[in-house]
Amino acid sequence: MDQAVAAAVPVAAADRTPSPATAAAGQSPALPPPDAAGSTVLSGPVRLSTVPFGPAPPAAPEDARTQLTELEAFARQVAGCTRCRLHEGRTQVVFGVGDPHADLMFIGEAPGFHEDKQGYPFVGQAGKLLDKLLAGIGLERSQVYIANVIKCRPPGNRDPVPDEKEACEPYLFRQVELIRPKVIATLGNHATKQLSGKETGITRVHGQEQQIHVGSFDVLLYPLYHPAAALYTPAMLTVLEQDFARLPELLGRPVAAAEPAAPQLAAAVAAEPAVQLGLF
Repeated sequence: MDQAVAAAVPVAAADRTPSPATAAAGQSPALPPPDAAGSTVLSGPVRLSTVPFGPAPPAAPEDARTQLTELEAFARQVAGCTRCRLHEGRTQVVFGVGDPHADLMFIGEAPGFHEDKQGYPFVGQAGKLLDKLLAGIGLERSQVYIANVIKCRPPGNRDPVPDEKEACEPYLFRQVELIRPKVIATLGNHATKQLSGKETGITRVHGQEQQIHVGSFDVLLYPLYHPAAALYTPAMLTVLEQDFARLPELLGRPVAAAEPAAPQLAAAVAAEPAVQLGLF
């Protein structure tokens, strides 16, 4: 009797090449090549960028299906990353979740305790408030995409440090290129500074949209306070709700080309002091 022979397929190794210098703001740094060995098993479960409940969405056009496949493959690559020290203490990489071809993408700072355990961004109290804010403008989590600047939880929820953000930046920019949103809503200081390439703090720029260039396309950047800021300072919830209320209008705008970066002035605005968690 014939016997079936199962072929073992090795899992491609995740990137371990040291990061190059951080690219200029608005440009997508080149992703490092995979390991030559190609035999390391990816660490931790892989959270794909789809919502794991609800009715099945309508069939996507062919280019959208290709895009989804690329995003899933990219998530698997990032899942085994060891490019910075954060991999040593993580439970798993928190890649992102939501509609992989969403017009609206939210980018926060880094996973917290619950995100690290569950593998999804914004699942704690700040995530519940984010869901409430979305409902206030007629949206739900399955209609947007949510990610973070940093894909692994910093110890004790401390602020990410520059070399950690540099290591994760190519992943973030590639993620944005694959999703290609119309609007990126940055949540808090770290995400806003990372995407804008400017050191102006969130207290000065929240609710003020700006056109930026990410990789190969232009996108509207819309800085917002982090939802956790409203948990610590309830009076800030009103400000956050007012800023959220403009999102439907911004989503309806045509995408314009980003203006070239202005030359650095001699009397530059001093950087604002860092605040724990980069919320304000």
